[in-house]
Amino acid sequence: MSIDKNRLLLELSKTISDINYDIINPSISALNVEGLQPILQLVARARAAYLKEIYDLANDVGDALPSKQQMTKLTKSREMYEELLGAAQAVEVAVERGYLDVESRQGSGE
Repeated sequence: MSIDKNRLLLELSKTISDINYDIINPSISALNVEGLQPILQLVARARAAYLKEIYDLANDVGDALPSKQQMTKLTKSREMYEELLGAAQAVEVAVERGYLDVESRQGSGE
């Protein structure tokens, strides 16, 4: 790759980062582990509901196959879990890429 292409890609990457920071950061206060716990708990509750749904379904149908209604309920449970998981992962990516500020831990010397 030419130097000009590399330079353009670096500038593009920096511009993307700056734009994301400028737009995303003001909407969410500085993050810390305690502030993220409600998100993590929400994902865990959705995961638990999804897993319970398949467990209950398997016990209910025995050797038969699930009904269309049972499958719809399972699908909705999975979709909720996957959507919440994806959103939590998006927060993680935003932190990794520096789009969101992270609160310094007090007393850690950071």
